Amino acid sequence: MQPSPSPSAVDAGRLRAALLPVPKGMRVAYGPEIGAFGTLKSTRLGLEAARETKIDRPECAGAAQLDPAKPEIADAPAAVVAYSANRGSITEALVSLPSPGFPDALPEQCASYKATVSGTRVAYRTSELAMPRRGDESRAYLTTASGGDSDAQIGSMVIRRGTVVLSMVVVGRRVKRDGLYELGRLADQKLARITS
Repeated sequence: MQPSPSPSAVDAGRLRAALLPVPKGMRVAYGPEIGAFGTLKSTRLGLEAARETKIDRPECAGAAQLDPAKPEIADAPAAVVAYSANRGSITEALVSLPSPGFPDALPEQCASYKATVSGTRVAYRTSELAMPRRGDESRAYLTTASGGDSDAQIGSMVIRRGTVVLSMVVVGRRVKRDGLYELGRLADQKLARITS
């Protein structure tokens, strides 16, 4: 008789099934990967990049996101996938927490700050978006990064349903709010299927 899968394995498998499919005109750049959030390649690379970036306001690094340095978040079952195209990328992560949790709102002092990224000075300006509410809680931001050879925009959103938190980051030369909201709607629909 086969041993039954551990609850976290079942959880991570369910999370993987709830990830968005490849958007039209994009390709899979990474994943889908499942496992404990802190052990995933994308989480480790993100932490490494944050350590190598010198920010004039260190408290803004990782603000308004799940903190993988916290054991209950690092050990939580997760699924991550990234898609890319010439025009930009989309990264989605689903994390099943032991109890309901949601990142704090972006602190006021983090709406504007500067950082040195790979030797280049970059200025970041972030504003909260009026995204239609999704799940039990949701929040979305649009960040403009200026510096170096080109400017970029980063659309980010976090949605919670029950104990599952969905995080999505969209990067491009220009991120359209309506497109970000539509991704949030589609992602929340898939999330609702595994949490209801």
